[in-house]
Formats: sequence, C-alpha cells, structure tokens
Amino acid sequence: MTRITITRPDDWHLHLRDGNHMRAILPDVGRRFARAIVMPNLKPPVTTTQNALAYRERILSALPDGMQFEPLMTLYLTDSTTGDEIRRAKASGVVRAVKYYPAGATTNSESGVSELSKCEDALNAMSECELPLLVHGEVTFPNVDIFDRERIFIDRVLIPVLKKYPKLRVVFEHITTREAVRFVMASPPRVAATITAHHLLLNRNAMFSGGIRPHHFCMPVLKREEDRQALIHAAISGNPKFFLGTDSAPHARDTKEASCGCAGVYTVHAGIELYAEIFGAYNALEKLEGFASVYGPAFYGLPRNTDKITLIKETWDVPKEVPYHKDTLVPFRAGGTVAWRLM
Repeated sequence: MTRITITRPDDWHLHLRDGNHMRAILPDVGRRFARAIVMPNLKPPVTTTQNALAYRERILSALPDGMQFEPLMTLYLTDSTTGDEIRRAKASGVVRAVKYYPAGATTNSESGVSELSKCEDALNAMSECELPLLVHGEVTFPNVDIFDRERIFIDRVLIPVLKKYPKLRVVFEHITTREAVRFVMASPPRVAATITAHHLLLNRNAMFSGGIRPHHFCMPVLKREEDRQALIHAAISGNPKFFLGTDSAPHARDTKEASCGCAGVYTVHAGIELYAEIFGAYNALEKLEGFASVYGPAFYGLPRNTDKITLIKETWDVPKEVPYHKDTLVPFRAGGTVAWRLM
C-alpha cells in the first residue's frame, strides 16, 4: 500500500507552550490534527478553569488565518485542587481532563502532586463528573532506577487509585514498557493509554548512539527493545484502549544541548507521518485510522472528525533545525528523512 486516506486524526497528548513559541509550532499542529488535548504545564501552570479558558483563547487567537483546530483543555492537578474546581472545569464544556504530574517527574512539574492521597476531594469529583485523569505514570523515589519508574508506578500508585475510585476514568499517557501494555489490556474499559511515535520508533540505545543524543531524551525515557516491540504490537492491534498521543514537546536548541538538558522530543512536524511509517512497516496500515482517528474520540465521548487526510509513501527531508521564535529547535529525524508524506 502506497497511499492511504483516513479520517483526520486528533492528538491526545500535546505540548503547545505559549506566546510566540506557541505561534511558531501551531502551523505544524493544525495541518495534521483537528483537535488536541493540550498539556497544562506552563509557567505558571494551568491550575484553574479560568486559567484554562484564558489559555484556550490565546491558542485560538494565535491560529494562522483559515486554520481549523480545536484545543481541548486540561487542568494541572495539585495537592490543593478542590472538588469545586473540578466541577467548574466540567461545567465549562472546554476542559476535558485533569493532568497528574508527580512533583519533579518532568518539565515544569515542580507544582505537581506530592501524594495522591492529598487529592481525594478532586478525585472524587472527577469520578462523579466523569472527567478523566491523565497520568504521567512514573514514581520519583530517589531509590528507584529511572528505567523502572513506570513499572513501580503501576504497583504502588495506579492499582491502588483505581481500586479506591472505581468510577475514575484514567488515561495512562505515553506508556513505555511491556508491563504498562499488559496492565492496560487487563484493566476495565475506563482505563486507556496513549503511545508516542518516538517510543514506537526508538529504544534507549538511541540516546547513546555515538555519544549523548540530547534530542532523543524525553520523560519517560526510552526503554528496552522488548518494550518497544510490546508498544508496537499494542498500537497495531486494533485494541481501542490504545490511541495516538504524540507528547510532542518543543524546546529551544540551547536548552536541549546543555549541561542539564530539557526532556522532550519535537515530533508534531511529522505527527501522523511517523505513525504511518510504523504501521506500514508492520503491514498494519488498515489499523492506523482506528488508532489515530477513532479510539480517542470514543474514549473521551466526542464525535469523530468528518474531514479526511491522505498520506502517500514518499520520502521527504527533515530540516536540521526550524525557527522557534527568536530561537531554533531540532525536530525529530533532523537532517534525515520520513518515509510518508501528508498531501
């Protein structure tokens, strides 16, 4: 198969940033995706419905003329988030989920949750309102190896939370391990997961190929080859629990190539094309539409998009860097190629 037409996809995990940096990447986003779950880890974070509504207006006002794109907003969960705030978020009609960052787990997570036990009021309200909890599934205990953080999170955090809140809907975001795949498959329908393109395409060797590769550094970090294979089989399985979430996270070049570089991979410049590579390589292109365009809306209770996109199997060159307001950023596959092109 060298050509495929599918329903326009959505991105169920995306970092847009703010201001002029946001304006720099919105064309890449809107060209590919009709909607996206927008992460709230700004500085300061988006912790209230009022903040989320204001952020949404900034996104909409920054869209290029003629671009159709709907931002789906999220709240940043903190130890002090109240049930009343959750109910306001649900009533707004534009806040679609609440994001849980363990404090210190990733970029701009300093204000995250120290202990989920402190969030009972918010979690009860989320269960009541059916507002999903989006989890960055890692523990941050200093005695836990960084490659084991996700596995330990399942046992110590996620299983107890799901047991305590039997109506809570959860998206296990950017899963990276065999254990996460098995857990999601064995969980009830109220648990789903997103999978990134870079975790499907790379294993942890990519961070150290010929030296340190900072533009392959993300959180959660890339894992072993057997983990990557488990993710691929989940993505192409046709199981509606797994759907597309790029976790595309732009950082200026000098903040990645630094003594303490930021975590994040910029992939939205090829945000659907990279998935087509994987699905094509495994003779599963007929499953791409479900993964990219059907299962996410179904989980969130939203209608599918009505317009279509077409991808063709044609190689194109990825620039070595792209403008990022007054900076530059290095996109995934910089200086290399992508095997599928969006028409």
